[in-house]
Amino acid sequence: MAKVDLFCREVWGGIVIPVAVQPEPPDFDAKVRTPGKAFLKRNPNPTTWKECWRNCLWDLYESYGRICAYSTHWFSRCEGIATVDHFIPKSKDPSNAYEWDNFRLAILRMNSLKKDHQDVLDPFRIAKETFVLDFTTLIPEPGPKVSKSLAGKVRATIRRLKLDNNVCVEARMDWLKLYCDKDLTFKGLVKRAPFLAYEIERQDLSAASLRKIFRRPKNSSS
Repeated sequence: MAKVDLFCREVWGGIVIPVAVQPEPPDFDAKVRTPGKAFLKRNPNPTTWKECWRNCLWDLYESYGRICAYSTHWFSRCEGIATVDHFIPKSKDPSNAYEWDNFRLAILRMNSLKKDHQDVLDPFRIAKETFVLDFTTLIPEPGPKVSKSLAGKVRATIRRLKLDNNVCVEARMDWLKLYCDKDLTFKGLVKRAPFLAYEIERQDLSAASLRKIFRRPKNSSS
């Protein structure tokens, strides 16, 4: 893993773990904020919304490396159904409905699970290793150094987003298979499943050791 350490440090300090807020697009004000504020001025407590945030969806998608803030997996335009999640729900604080810093790139499934619930930890504000991964189950859990209070919030996030269900576990397994079978390099894994890659590096796991955990035959020599 030593040869990729520098690369990984650059990535971990960039757009993932935690997710760093990316600059808003140059035309964001014209496309989203200004028409949004005009709408709120006319409708200070809306029950239906002018969905100006859709105008920056693909800017959000590219700015955050095509990675869902909650699943931490890369997704294509046609497969993941990209959405703009309002981390602070617009129903709770309309003033943040058209603000770039409140937007999180999310696949439709994660956005639908989160909805207006406020028991999900913000991927922009968590510290490294708040969540860790148990490779024997491929289920995330609270990091060993987090406080009891924070551990409860981690578990609540996992429950709310169903990060421990078969759909998410199988998605992690799919990325691991590509890596273990050498169909994806470690650098490629960093770009496609950064949390998974981070945990492999943190736990100092080789492809061979991962294959041993899952008793997978290797396709080629390690």
